[in-house]
Amino acid sequence: MAIRSVYLNVADVQRSVDFYVSHLGLVPIEVSTDAAVLDAVTAQFHLVKAQMPEATTFVPDDLQAGFRHVGFKVADIDSHVTALRAAGVTFHLEPIHAEGDVRITFFYDPDGTMVELVEGPLQYHEVFSRDDVDSDWALGTPERPRFDHIGETVANFEATTEYFGHLGYRLMSGIHQPSDERGFEIAYLRDGDTSLEIFTFERAEKSFRTPQLSAPGFAAVEFDGTVPDGATVVGSAFGLDLVADPDGLVHAASQS
Repeated sequence: MAIRSVYLNVADVQRSVDFYVSHLGLVPIEVSTDAAVLDAVTAQFHLVKAQMPEATTFVPDDLQAGFRHVGFKVADIDSHVTALRAAGVTFHLEPIHAEGDVRITFFYDPDGTMVELVEGPLQYHEVFSRDDVDSDWALGTPERPRFDHIGETVANFEATTEYFGHLGYRLMSGIHQPSDERGFEIAYLRDGDTSLEIFTFERAEKSFRTPQLSAPGFAAVEFDGTVPDGATVVGSAFGLDLVADPDGLVHAASQS
């Protein structure tokens, strides 16, 4: 398990617990008025009440470098979409058939974190590590939604693979986006039972944001391992010493 935990700043802990339990099948481990820990099969989600939240600078545009979304594998996307629509949840992308022979959809949690659902095993256009792909597919169709990946946009793919290589990540596979004029490509770095879904855009300018620790929504991800060379110190929160990768993804690296 290379991704240990995902940390989200939330305005109302119980509201967010209800959302993730009802719509994503997460299982509560600990819940209080100030924080909650939920089991997401392959990692834990920590929901932390933001005491003095700042306005987020997150832009729901794949051309902003850094964190993009959290992704879950599901058995039946339509049943989730029906429930989400009934609850009035805002969608970023309605369900579509995507490259790689999967169905996907994107929506927002109550505090603006973008969530992706993926139905079906990705049929990768390029395979760089057959063993990792086989291990990915061997997880099978989830009995309940399974946390699968963190999405990130990066400016320099080679620098990204080198950085996360220090955390044990291997280049597993890739998906081409031939109809996207921005030169959009998706690569998957793998370690354990989860991936980093890396977006690159060869023919489009990226924007960058300063890491935020108290803004609503995604705050940080905790990896197993040690802090890579080249990490930028961000500060401390959630009982963790936090750093950022070259594209601003806030994370901690903790030895098992």
